[in-house]
Amino acid sequence: QVSPALRWPRWPVWLCSLSGRLSVLFGTDCRLLSHWRSERTFQLYFCSGQQEQTRTAHLTVDTHSHHWEEAAREGPCSPGQRRPALEMAIRSRWPGATVSWNGTDPFF
Repeated sequence: QVSPALRWPRWPVWLCSLSGRLSVLFGTDCRLLSHWRSERTFQLYFCSGQQEQTRTAHLTVDTHSHHWEEAAREGPCSPGQRRPALEMAIRSRWPGATVSWNGTDPFF
């Protein structure tokens, strides 16, 4: 069982282990964790510290999007349904959220 302090930290910073690599996911708005209205659409930043990542990835998370419309366009076995591990980690905190990579290629 995960401690509530780990699931809802005081600051919007998460240390992630994705595919065996440590990385940091963070937000710059501290209200994200204390004010429910801030969780509608917000910005997160991701840094893996790996050589192949030349700049911090800027992500936009929308927790009130119509994610079922996106799923209806493609079959469940199509390659387009594959999601990056980072998106799945974000969805463990905000189920059903859509993640826009804002021009950055998603990390698989």
